[in-house]
Amino acid sequence: MARYDLAGKVALVRGGARGIGFATGRALVARGASVVVVDLDGEAAQAAAAQLHDLRAIGLAADVADRGAIHQAVAASVDRLGGLDVVVANAGIGPTYATLRATAVETFDRVIEVNLMGVVNTVRAALPEVTRNAGHVVLVASVYAFQNGVGVASYAMSKAGVEQLGRVLRLELVPHGASASVAYFGLIDTKLVHQTIDADPAVKQMFGVLPKALLKRLQPDAAGEAIAVGIERRHPRIIRPRLYAGVSALRGVLGPASDRIMARDKRVEAAVRDFDARTGEQQRTTA
Repeated sequence: MARYDLAGKVALVRGGARGIGFATGRALVARGASVVVVDLDGEAAQAAAAQLHDLRAIGLAADVADRGAIHQAVAASVDRLGGLDVVVANAGIGPTYATLRATAVETFDRVIEVNLMGVVNTVRAALPEVTRNAGHVVLVASVYAFQNGVGVASYAMSKAGVEQLGRVLRLELVPHGASASVAYFGLIDTKLVHQTIDADPAVKQMFGVLPKALLKRLQPDAAGEAIAVGIERRHPRIIRPRLYAGVSALRGVLGPASDRIMARDKRVEAAVRDFDARTGEQQRTTA
């Protein structure tokens, strides 16, 4: 498809008050787009919008789990900025690592509700405008869409679901002249990574099994810039660090091999025992 010029376009970025979402908003504004920052925290959304641009950015509050609220955010975007061309479904939370047996039902359900159904709700609400304007959809998944999600089953399941939705949309949007990308990121230096991985000794022990190259940590700006470039080029896949592109392409071979290696590694077994002992513990989710 032809290069997509973002100048003059309107983009809605869910989860845009911080991290990858805010960095994406900044990259889009730099290219001449207007940005609607949507976040659960309305004050944070407005503060982020004020940092992005005094005229070409607005902040709105909405819970992605609330279909009505997301539809209202889309309607407000059209009303205040004249339309909607791009949507970046970046909503996501990470749970405390625990086995499925030890994970609280409420925690598991909330992760699926936000990370998967929240993306569905956001895209559904935006599709009428995106298709009318031959625009673009970005669905932010994770390398957990194709990596073993031991300890975070709900997170890995949700991201795999997001990947499939993005692949479906890539074809379903063709008749409208619109397109879709799936973004896969590894470790990004965000609050979610700090609180779910860095602060958990068992997780750090388990990650010690992985090649150091796969643990390379990127800044949010690198992810935001990658998303903006992916939109401009209407790329089907946006993958950072780039090494994961090979892992994704070879997942049919590397996945089973990795599972076998991890199943025999005493460090992984010790971590899983720790995760399994977390039944009844307070399990928070981090955005």
